[in-house]
Amino acid sequence: MRKALRGILSLAVLIGTVSATGASAGAATAAEPAAKQSSSTSSSESSGEDIKDRILAIPGMSLIEEKPYPGYRFFVLEYTQPIDHKHPSKGTFQQRVTLLHKDTARPTVFFTSGYNVSTNPSRSEPTQIIDGNQVSLEYRFFTPSRPAPADWSKLDIWQAASDQHRVFTALKKIYSENWLTTGGSKGGMTATYFERFYPKDMDGVVAYVAPNDVVNKEDSAYDRFFARVGTKECRDRLGGVQREALVRREPLEEKYEAYAAENGLTFRTVGTLDRAYEAVVMDYVWAFWQYSLLADCESIPADAPNATDQEIWDSIDGISGFSAYADQGLETYTPYYYQAGTQLGSPDIRQPWLGKLSRYGYQPPRNFVPRSIPMRFDSSAMRDVDRWVRNNARRMLYVYGENDPWGAEPFRLGHGARDSYVYTVPGGNHGSKVAGLVADEKAKATAAILRWAGVAPAAVEADPAKAKPLATFDARLDKRDDELQRDRGTLRP
Repeated sequence: MRKALRGILSLAVLIGTVSATGASAGAATAAEPAAKQSSSTSSSESSGEDIKDRILAIPGMSLIEEKPYPGYRFFVLEYTQPIDHKHPSKGTFQQRVTLLHKDTARPTVFFTSGYNVSTNPSRSEPTQIIDGNQVSLEYRFFTPSRPAPADWSKLDIWQAASDQHRVFTALKKIYSENWLTTGGSKGGMTATYFERFYPKDMDGVVAYVAPNDVVNKEDSAYDRFFARVGTKECRDRLGGVQREALVRREPLEEKYEAYAAENGLTFRTVGTLDRAYEAVVMDYVWAFWQYSLLADCESIPADAPNATDQEIWDSIDGISGFSAYADQGLETYTPYYYQAGTQLGSPDIRQPWLGKLSRYGYQPPRNFVPRSIPMRFDSSAMRDVDRWVRNNARRMLYVYGENDPWGAEPFRLGHGARDSYVYTVPGGNHGSKVAGLVADEKAKATAAILRWAGVAPAAVEADPAKAKPLATFDARLDKRDDELQRDRGTLRP
Protein backbone atom coordinates (compact mmCIF):
# COMPACT_ATOMS: atom_id res chain seq x y z
CA MET A 1 0.00 0.00 0.00
CA ARG A 2 2.82 2.38 0.89
CA LYS A 3 4.56 1.69 -2.42
CA ALA A 4 1.32 2.18 -4.35
CA LEU A 5 0.66 5.49 -2.60
CA ARG A 6 4.21 6.62 -3.35
CA GLY A 7 3.60 5.86 -7.02
CA ILE A 8 0.41 7.97 -7.01
CA LEU A 9 2.23 10.85 -5.34
CA SER A 10 5.05 10.47 -7.83
CA LEU A 11 2.68 10.86 -10.78
CA ALA A 12 1.34 14.06 -9.25
CA VAL A 13 4.89 15.35 -8.84
CA LEU A 14 5.69 14.38 -12.42
CA ILE A 15 2.75 16.31 -13.79
CA GLY A 16 3.56 19.31 -11.64
CA THR A 17 7.32 19.49 -12.07
CA VAL A 18 8.53 17.64 -15.14
CA SER A 19 6.31 19.48 -17.63
CA ALA A 20 8.38 22.58 -16.99
CA THR A 21 11.53 20.79 -18.14
CA GLY A 22 10.03 18.89 -21.04
CA ALA A 23 9.00 21.63 -23.48
CA SER A 24 12.22 21.38 -25.47
CA ALA A 25 15.88 20.57 -25.07
CA GLY A 26 16.81 24.19 -25.43
CA ALA A 27 14.26 25.42 -22.93
CA ALA A 28 14.95 22.80 -20.27
CA THR A 29 15.81 24.28 -16.92
CA ALA A 30 18.42 22.73 -14.68
CA ALA A 31 19.58 23.09 -11.13
CA GLU A 32 22.45 25.45 -10.43
CA PRO A 33 25.92 23.90 -9.99
CA ALA A 34 26.83 22.81 -6.50
CA ALA A 35 28.88 25.02 -4.28
CA LYS A 36 32.48 24.23 -3.47
CA GLN A 37 33.09 21.48 -0.92
CA SER A 38 32.65 22.96 2.53
CA SER A 39 34.58 21.99 5.59
CA SER A 40 31.42 21.50 7.64
CA THR A 41 29.70 18.14 7.66
CA SER A 42 26.19 17.65 6.35
CA SER A 43 26.03 13.87 6.75
CA SER A 44 22.69 12.27 7.53
CA GLU A 45 24.42 10.13 10.13
CA SER A 46 25.53 13.19 12.14
CA SER A 47 22.01 14.61 12.03
CA GLY A 48 20.58 11.39 13.43
CA GLU A 49 18.38 10.65 10.39
CA ASP A 50 19.11 7.42 8.55
CA ILE A 51 20.17 7.96 4.93
CA LYS A 52 17.80 5.24 3.71
CA ASP A 53 14.83 7.07 5.18
CA ARG A 54 15.90 10.31 3.49
CA ILE A 55 16.27 8.59 0.12
CA LEU A 56 12.93 6.78 0.37
CA ALA A 57 11.21 10.03 1.31
CA ILE A 58 11.79 11.18 -2.27
CA PRO A 59 8.46 10.85 -4.14
CA GLY A 60 8.65 7.96 -6.60
CA MET A 61 11.70 6.32 -4.99
CA SER A 62 11.40 2.77 -3.64
CA LEU A 63 13.87 0.22 -2.29
CA ILE A 64 14.57 -3.09 -4.02
CA GLU A 65 17.31 -4.17 -1.61
CA GLU A 66 20.25 -2.97 0.46
CA LYS A 67 23.57 -4.80 0.25
CA PRO A 68 26.25 -4.36 2.90
CA TYR A 69 29.76 -3.18 2.05
CA PRO A 70 32.42 -1.99 4.52
CA GLY A 71 32.58 1.80 4.73
CA TYR A 72 29.49 2.33 2.55
CA ARG A 73 25.76 1.83 2.31
CA PHE A 74 24.67 0.34 -1.03
CA PHE A 75 21.08 0.59 -2.20
CA VAL A 76 19.35 -0.88 -5.24
CA LEU A 77 16.37 1.36 -5.97
CA GLU A 78 13.55 2.03 -8.39
CA TYR A 79 12.50 5.51 -9.42
CA THR A 80 9.27 6.46 -11.15
CA GLN A 81 9.99 8.24 -14.44
CA PRO A 82 7.71 9.63 -17.14
CA ILE A 83 7.71 7.66 -20.36
CA ASP A 84 7.76 10.98 -22.19
CA HIS A 85 9.36 13.93 -20.39
CA LYS A 86 7.58 16.32 -22.77
CA HIS A 87 4.19 14.86 -21.80
CA PRO A 88 4.61 13.43 -18.29
CA SER A 89 0.88 12.80 -17.83
CA LYS A 90 1.00 10.06 -20.47
CA GLY A 91 2.32 7.36 -18.21
CA THR A 92 5.34 6.29 -16.16
CA PHE A 93 7.79 3.42 -15.81
CA GLN A 94 10.17 2.20 -13.12
CA GLN A 95 13.87 2.88 -13.69
CA ARG A 96 16.55 1.11 -11.68
CA VAL A 97 19.04 3.23 -9.75
CA THR A 98 21.84 2.17 -7.43
CA LEU A 99 23.45 4.36 -4.80
CA LEU A 100 26.83 3.77 -3.19
CA HIS A 101 26.58 6.05 -0.17
CA LYS A 102 29.67 7.24 1.68
CA ASP A 103 28.67 10.57 3.22
CA THR A 104 26.47 13.45 2.14
CA ALA A 105 29.39 15.75 2.96
CA ARG A 106 31.34 14.15 0.08
CA PRO A 107 30.94 14.92 -3.64
CA THR A 108 28.93 12.54 -5.84
CA VAL A 109 29.62 10.85 -9.16
CA PHE A 110 26.72 10.12 -11.51
CA PHE A 111 27.66 7.00 -13.48
CA THR A 112 25.95 5.28 -16.38
CA SER A 113 27.20 2.55 -18.69
CA GLY A 114 24.51 3.43 -21.22
CA TYR A 115 23.18 -0.12 -20.76
CA ASN A 116 21.94 -2.13 -17.77
CA VAL A 117 22.99 -1.17 -14.26
CA SER A 118 25.01 -3.53 -12.08
CA THR A 119 23.30 -4.38 -8.81
CA ASN A 120 26.59 -5.08 -7.02
CA PRO A 121 28.66 -2.40 -5.26
CA SER A 122 31.38 -0.87 -7.46
CA ARG A 123 33.23 2.41 -7.95
CA SER A 124 34.01 4.15 -11.21
CA GLU A 125 37.48 5.65 -11.47
CA PRO A 126 36.29 9.22 -10.70
CA THR A 127 34.51 7.95 -7.58
CA GLN A 128 37.76 6.49 -6.29
CA ILE A 129 39.68 9.63 -7.23
CA ILE A 130 37.36 11.96 -5.31
CA ASP A 131 36.48 9.45 -2.54
CA GLY A 132 32.79 10.16 -2.99
CA ASN A 133 29.33 8.76 -3.37
CA GLN A 134 28.16 7.15 -6.62
CA VAL A 135 24.72 7.14 -8.22
CA SER A 136 24.34 4.70 -11.12
CA LEU A 137 21.39 4.73 -13.50
CA GLU A 138 20.07 2.05 -15.82
CA TYR A 139 19.50 3.42 -19.32
CA ARG A 140 15.85 3.61 -20.31
CA PHE A 141 14.42 0.66 -22.28
CA PHE A 142 17.05 -1.80 -20.98
CA THR A 143 15.13 -4.49 -19.13
CA PRO A 144 13.65 -4.13 -16.55
CA SER A 145 13.70 -0.32 -16.97
CA ARG A 146 11.36 -0.47 -19.94
CA PRO A 147 7.85 0.94 -20.25
CA ALA A 148 5.10 -1.57 -21.01
CA PRO A 149 3.93 -1.33 -23.69
CA ALA A 150 7.14 0.07 -25.15
CA ASP A 151 6.81 3.14 -27.35
CA TRP A 152 10.24 3.02 -28.95
CA SER A 153 9.96 6.55 -30.27
CA LYS A 154 10.54 7.65 -26.66
CA LEU A 155 14.02 6.12 -26.66
CA ASP A 156 16.26 9.01 -27.63
CA ILE A 157 19.21 10.89 -26.17
CA TRP A 158 17.14 13.82 -24.87
CA GLN A 159 14.65 11.59 -23.05
CA ALA A 160 17.56 9.66 -21.46
CA ALA A 161 19.31 12.89 -20.45
CA SER A 162 16.06 14.03 -18.88
CA ASP A 163 15.94 10.79 -16.87
CA GLN A 164 19.34 11.71 -15.43
CA HIS A 165 18.28 15.28 -14.79
CA ARG A 166 15.28 14.16 -12.72
CA VAL A 167 17.35 11.71 -10.66
CA PHE A 168 19.98 14.39 -10.06
CA THR A 169 17.38 16.98 -9.08
CA ALA A 170 15.78 14.58 -6.60
CA LEU A 171 19.05 13.47 -4.97
CA LYS A 172 20.77 16.87 -5.03
CA LYS A 173 18.61 17.87 -2.07
CA ILE A 174 20.39 15.17 -0.05
CA TYR A 175 23.81 15.14 -1.73
CA SER A 176 24.42 18.88 -1.91
CA GLU A 177 28.16 18.89 -2.66
CA ASN A 178 29.66 18.89 -6.15
CA TRP A 179 28.58 16.36 -8.77
CA LEU A 180 30.48 14.84 -11.69
CA THR A 181 29.04 12.63 -14.42
CA THR A 182 30.97 9.78 -15.98
CA GLY A 183 30.73 6.66 -18.09
CA GLY A 184 32.70 4.56 -20.53
CA SER A 185 31.95 3.99 -24.21
CA LYS A 186 28.17 4.38 -24.61
CA GLY A 187 28.27 5.62 -21.03
CA GLY A 188 30.76 8.30 -22.08
CA MET A 189 28.42 9.26 -24.89
CA THR A 190 25.55 9.37 -22.38
CA ALA A 191 27.54 11.64 -20.04
CA THR A 192 28.22 13.96 -22.98
CA TYR A 193 24.58 14.12 -24.04
CA PHE A 194 23.52 14.81 -20.45
CA GLU A 195 25.92 17.75 -20.33
CA ARG A 196 24.74 19.02 -23.70
CA PHE A 197 21.06 19.14 -22.67
CA TYR A 198 21.50 20.01 -18.97
CA PRO A 199 24.78 21.94 -18.78
CA LYS A 200 24.01 23.48 -15.39
CA ASP A 201 23.58 20.18 -13.53
CA MET A 202 27.10 18.82 -13.27
CA ASP A 203 30.36 20.38 -12.07
CA GLY A 204 32.41 18.25 -14.46
CA VAL A 205 32.28 15.43 -17.01
CA VAL A 206 34.69 12.49 -17.30
CA ALA A 207 33.91 10.57 -20.50
CA TYR A 208 35.91 7.47 -21.36
CA VAL A 209 36.39 6.06 -24.91
CA ALA A 210 33.27 7.84 -26.18
CA PRO A 211 32.64 7.46 -29.94
CA ASN A 212 31.43 10.49 -31.88
CA ASP A 213 29.92 9.41 -35.21
CA VAL A 214 29.07 12.87 -36.53
CA VAL A 215 28.32 11.84 -40.13
CA ASN A 216 27.01 8.29 -40.18
CA LYS A 217 27.62 7.73 -43.89
CA GLU A 218 31.27 8.82 -43.74
CA ASP A 219 33.36 6.15 -42.02
CA SER A 220 36.74 6.41 -43.73
CA ALA A 221 38.38 7.21 -40.38
CA TYR A 222 37.88 3.58 -39.40
CA ASP A 223 39.53 2.35 -42.60
CA ARG A 224 42.55 4.55 -41.90
CA PHE A 225 42.66 3.25 -38.33
CA PHE A 226 42.73 -0.42 -39.36
CA ALA A 227 45.39 0.25 -41.99
CA ARG A 228 47.90 1.31 -39.33
CA VAL A 229 46.84 -0.02 -35.93
CA GLY A 230 49.36 -2.21 -34.09
CA THR A 231 51.93 -3.89 -36.33
CA LYS A 232 51.76 -5.33 -39.83
CA GLU A 233 52.47 -8.79 -38.46
CA CYS A 234 49.53 -8.58 -36.09
CA ARG A 235 47.20 -7.16 -38.75
CA ASP A 236 48.22 -9.96 -41.14
CA ARG A 237 47.54 -12.64 -38.52
CA LEU A 238 44.09 -11.29 -37.78
CA GLY A 239 43.20 -10.82 -41.43
CA GLY A 240 44.39 -14.32 -42.23
CA VAL A 241 42.14 -15.94 -39.63
CA GLN A 242 39.18 -13.81 -40.66
CA ARG A 243 39.69 -14.67 -44.32
CA GLU A 244 39.92 -18.40 -43.58
CA ALA A 245 36.68 -18.24 -41.63
CA LEU A 246 34.93 -17.04 -44.79
CA VAL A 247 36.81 -19.39 -47.11
CA ARG A 248 35.72 -22.30 -44.89
CA ARG A 249 32.19 -21.03 -44.48
CA GLU A 250 30.54 -24.39 -45.31
CA PRO A 251 32.28 -26.66 -42.77
CA LEU A 252 32.33 -23.98 -40.08
CA GLU A 253 28.64 -23.21 -40.56
CA GLU A 254 27.91 -26.91 -40.05
CA LYS A 255 29.74 -26.56 -36.77
CA TYR A 256 27.72 -23.40 -36.07
CA GLU A 257 24.44 -25.25 -36.67
CA ALA A 258 25.42 -27.89 -34.15
CA TYR A 259 26.51 -25.18 -31.69
CA ALA A 260 23.19 -23.36 -32.13
CA ALA A 261 21.16 -26.54 -31.63
CA GLU A 262 23.12 -27.46 -28.52
CA ASN A 263 22.65 -23.98 -27.00
CA GLY A 264 19.09 -23.30 -28.16
CA LEU A 265 20.06 -20.39 -30.41
CA THR A 266 17.69 -19.01 -33.05
CA PHE A 267 18.16 -16.40 -35.77
CA ARG A 268 14.75 -14.83 -36.45
CA THR A 269 15.90 -11.20 -36.02
CA VAL A 270 18.97 -11.32 -38.27
CA GLY A 271 17.18 -13.66 -40.66
CA THR A 272 19.47 -16.65 -41.23
CA LEU A 273 22.31 -18.52 -39.61
CA ASP A 274 24.48 -17.51 -42.57
CA ARG A 275 23.94 -13.81 -41.87
CA ALA A 276 24.68 -14.29 -38.19
CA TYR A 277 27.82 -16.29 -38.96
CA GLU A 278 29.19 -13.63 -41.29
CA ALA A 279 28.35 -10.82 -38.85
CA VAL A 280 30.45 -12.56 -36.19
CA VAL A 281 33.35 -13.08 -38.59
CA MET A 282 33.21 -9.50 -39.86
CA ASP A 283 33.52 -8.28 -36.25
CA TYR A 284 36.66 -10.30 -35.58
CA VAL A 285 39.36 -7.72 -36.31
CA TRP A 286 37.39 -4.90 -34.69
CA ALA A 287 36.65 -6.97 -31.58
CA PHE A 288 40.31 -7.92 -31.17
CA TRP A 289 41.52 -4.33 -31.05
CA GLN A 290 38.56 -3.25 -28.92
CA TYR A 291 39.22 -5.78 -26.16
CA SER A 292 42.84 -6.91 -26.56
CA LEU A 293 46.34 -5.49 -26.52
CA LEU A 294 49.10 -5.78 -29.09
CA ALA A 295 50.83 -8.42 -26.97
CA ASP A 296 47.75 -10.65 -27.36
CA CYS A 297 48.56 -11.12 -31.05
CA GLU A 298 50.77 -14.01 -29.97
CA SER A 299 47.60 -16.01 -29.35
CA ILE A 300 46.38 -15.57 -32.96
CA PRO A 301 47.26 -18.40 -35.38
CA ALA A 302 50.27 -17.25 -37.42
CA ASP A 303 49.62 -19.53 -40.41
CA ALA A 304 45.85 -19.42 -40.85
CA PRO A 305 45.67 -21.36 -44.17
CA ASN A 306 47.27 -24.35 -42.44
CA ALA A 307 45.34 -24.04 -39.19
CA THR A 308 42.65 -26.60 -38.41
CA ASP A 309 38.94 -25.75 -38.60
CA GLN A 310 38.83 -26.00 -34.81
CA GLU A 311 41.66 -23.50 -34.42
CA ILE A 312 39.89 -21.01 -36.71
CA TRP A 313 36.60 -21.57 -34.89
CA ASP A 314 38.18 -21.16 -31.46
CA SER A 315 39.92 -17.92 -32.41
CA ILE A 316 36.78 -16.37 -33.92
CA ASP A 317 34.58 -17.54 -31.04
CA GLY A 318 37.03 -16.39 -28.37
CA ILE A 319 37.21 -12.88 -29.80
CA SER A 320 33.89 -12.26 -31.60
CA GLY A 321 31.61 -14.80 -29.91
CA PHE A 322 29.31 -16.99 -32.01
CA SER A 323 26.28 -16.28 -29.83
CA ALA A 324 26.42 -12.52 -30.46
CA TYR A 325 23.96 -12.30 -33.34
CA ALA A 326 21.57 -15.05 -32.31
CA ASP A 327 18.22 -13.81 -31.02
CA GLN A 328 19.32 -14.67 -27.51
CA GLY A 329 22.46 -12.54 -27.85
CA LEU A 330 20.71 -9.61 -29.50
CA GLU A 331 17.65 -9.37 -27.26
CA THR A 332 19.35 -7.64 -24.33
CA TYR A 333 20.85 -5.03 -26.64
CA THR A 334 17.83 -4.17 -28.77
CA PRO A 335 17.76 -0.65 -27.22
CA TYR A 336 21.38 -0.05 -28.29
CA TYR A 337 20.85 -1.21 -31.88
CA TYR A 338 17.69 0.86 -32.04
CA GLN A 339 19.60 3.97 -30.97
CA ALA A 340 22.47 3.20 -33.33
CA GLY A 341 19.99 3.06 -36.18
CA THR A 342 18.03 6.17 -35.19
CA GLN A 343 20.52 8.67 -33.70
CA LEU A 344 23.94 7.40 -32.63
CA GLY A 345 25.13 6.05 -35.96
CA SER A 346 27.18 2.89 -36.48
CA PRO A 347 30.56 2.12 -38.04
CA ASP A 348 31.16 0.58 -41.44
CA ILE A 349 34.58 -0.62 -42.61
CA ARG A 350 35.69 -2.00 -45.98
CA GLN A 351 38.17 -4.72 -44.91
CA PRO A 352 39.83 -5.00 -48.36
CA TRP A 353 41.88 -8.03 -47.24
CA LEU A 354 38.70 -10.11 -47.51
CA GLY A 355 38.33 -9.51 -51.25
CA LYS A 356 34.86 -10.63 -52.38
CA LEU A 357 34.35 -13.26 -49.69
CA SER A 358 31.75 -11.19 -47.82
CA ARG A 359 28.13 -11.63 -48.90
CA TYR A 360 26.57 -8.92 -46.77
CA GLY A 361 29.28 -6.47 -45.75
CA TYR A 362 28.97 -4.72 -42.41
CA GLN A 363 25.30 -5.14 -41.66
CA PRO A 364 23.33 -2.09 -40.43
CA PRO A 365 21.63 -1.86 -37.01
CA ARG A 366 18.25 -2.35 -38.71
CA ASN A 367 19.21 -6.03 -39.19
CA PHE A 368 19.61 -6.50 -35.44
CA VAL A 369 16.28 -5.02 -34.31
CA PRO A 370 12.98 -6.91 -34.67
CA ARG A 371 11.06 -5.69 -37.73
CA SER A 372 8.04 -4.96 -35.53
CA ILE A 373 9.94 -1.95 -34.14
CA PRO A 374 9.96 0.98 -36.61
CA MET A 375 13.22 2.90 -37.09
CA ARG A 376 14.10 6.16 -38.81
CA PHE A 377 17.53 7.79 -38.69
CA ASP A 378 17.94 11.38 -37.47
CA SER A 379 21.13 12.71 -39.07
CA SER A 380 21.02 15.96 -37.08
CA ALA A 381 21.37 14.50 -33.56
CA MET A 382 25.11 13.80 -33.52
CA ARG A 383 25.93 16.94 -35.52
CA ASP A 384 24.20 18.97 -32.82
CA VAL A 385 26.12 17.31 -29.98
CA ASP A 386 29.46 17.56 -31.77
CA ARG A 387 28.95 21.25 -32.50
CA TRP A 388 27.92 21.90 -28.90
CA VAL A 389 30.98 20.14 -27.43
CA ARG A 390 33.38 22.00 -29.72
CA ASN A 391 31.87 25.39 -28.88
CA ASN A 392 30.59 25.01 -25.33
CA ALA A 393 32.56 22.33 -23.45
CA ARG A 394 33.20 23.40 -19.86
CA ARG A 395 35.08 21.14 -17.42
CA MET A 396 34.91 18.11 -19.73
CA LEU A 397 37.58 15.40 -19.89
CA TYR A 398 37.79 12.76 -22.64
CA VAL A 399 40.08 9.73 -22.38
CA TYR A 400 40.70 7.45 -25.39
CA GLY A 401 42.82 4.38 -26.15
CA GLU A 402 45.36 4.59 -28.96
CA ASN A 403 44.45 1.13 -30.33
CA ASP A 404 40.71 1.28 -29.70
CA PRO A 405 38.69 1.36 -32.96
CA TRP A 406 35.93 3.42 -31.32
CA GLY A 407 38.43 6.25 -30.88
CA ALA A 408 38.82 6.65 -34.64
CA GLU A 409 35.97 9.16 -34.49
CA PRO A 410 36.47 10.97 -31.16
CA PHE A 411 35.08 14.10 -29.59
CA ARG A 412 37.25 17.13 -30.28
CA LEU A 413 37.45 20.50 -28.57
CA GLY A 414 37.10 23.80 -30.42
CA HIS A 415 37.98 27.40 -29.61
CA GLY A 416 34.87 27.70 -27.44
CA ALA A 417 35.94 24.96 -25.01
CA ARG A 418 37.13 25.97 -21.54
CA ASP A 419 38.95 23.94 -18.87
CA SER A 420 38.45 20.79 -20.98
CA TYR A 421 40.86 18.11 -22.19
CA VAL A 422 41.27 15.16 -24.56
CA TYR A 423 43.94 12.58 -23.65
CA THR A 424 44.96 9.25 -25.21
CA VAL A 425 46.37 6.17 -23.45
CA PRO A 426 49.37 4.85 -25.43
CA GLY A 427 48.58 1.38 -26.77
CA GLY A 428 45.29 1.47 -24.89
CA ASN A 429 42.14 -0.44 -25.81
CA HIS A 430 38.46 0.16 -25.04
CA GLY A 431 39.14 -0.13 -21.32
CA SER A 432 41.44 2.91 -21.20
CA LYS A 433 41.32 5.00 -18.02
CA VAL A 434 43.06 8.00 -16.50
CA ALA A 435 45.34 5.56 -14.67
CA GLY A 436 46.83 4.47 -18.01
CA LEU A 437 47.83 7.94 -19.22
CA VAL A 438 51.45 9.08 -19.30
CA ALA A 439 52.52 10.56 -15.98
CA ASP A 440 52.08 14.26 -16.81
CA GLU A 441 48.63 13.83 -18.37
CA LYS A 442 47.54 11.44 -15.60
CA ALA A 443 48.41 14.07 -12.99
CA LYS A 444 46.66 16.86 -14.90
CA ALA A 445 43.53 14.76 -15.44
CA THR A 446 43.42 13.65 -11.80
CA ALA A 447 43.94 17.22 -10.60
CA ALA A 448 41.10 18.44 -12.82
CA ILE A 449 38.73 15.79 -11.48
CA LEU A 450 39.61 16.71 -7.89
CA ARG A 451 39.22 20.41 -8.64
CA TRP A 452 35.86 20.01 -10.35
CA ALA A 453 34.62 17.92 -7.42
CA GLY A 454 35.70 20.64 -5.01
CA VAL A 455 38.06 18.38 -3.07
CA ALA A 456 41.50 19.20 -4.48
CA PRO A 457 44.01 19.44 -1.61
CA ALA A 458 45.90 22.73 -1.37
CA ALA A 459 49.09 20.97 -2.49
CA VAL A 460 47.34 19.83 -5.69
CA GLU A 461 45.90 23.28 -6.31
CA ALA A 462 49.45 24.61 -6.16
CA ASP A 463 51.03 21.76 -8.12
CA PRO A 464 48.83 19.38 -10.22
CA ALA A 465 51.76 16.96 -10.45
CA LYS A 466 50.98 15.94 -6.86
CA ALA A 467 47.45 14.78 -7.71
CA LYS A 468 46.45 11.23 -6.83
CA PRO A 469 43.22 9.42 -5.91
CA LEU A 470 41.92 10.25 -2.46
CA ALA A 471 40.55 6.76 -1.83
CA THR A 472 42.73 3.66 -1.55
CA PHE A 473 42.27 1.16 -4.37
CA ASP A 474 39.80 -1.58 -3.45
CA ALA A 475 40.18 -4.74 -5.55
CA ARG A 476 36.46 -5.54 -5.28
CA LEU A 477 34.97 -2.08 -5.68
CA ASP A 478 37.42 -0.90 -8.34
CA LYS A 479 37.66 -4.00 -10.54
CA ARG A 480 36.92 -2.30 -13.84
CA ASP A 481 37.62 -5.19 -16.20
CA ASP A 482 34.02 -6.36 -15.69
CA GLU A 483 32.68 -3.40 -17.60
CA LEU A 484 34.98 -4.09 -20.55
CA GLN A 485 34.40 -7.85 -20.59
CA ARG A 486 30.62 -7.62 -20.25
CA ASP A 487 30.16 -6.97 -23.96
CA ARG A 488 33.18 -8.91 -25.19
CA GLY A 489 32.68 -10.28 -28.67
CA THR A 490 30.21 -7.68 -29.91
CA LEU A 491 30.52 -4.59 -32.06
CA ARG A 492 28.99 -2.21 -29.54
CA PRO A 493 30.49 0.80 -27.78
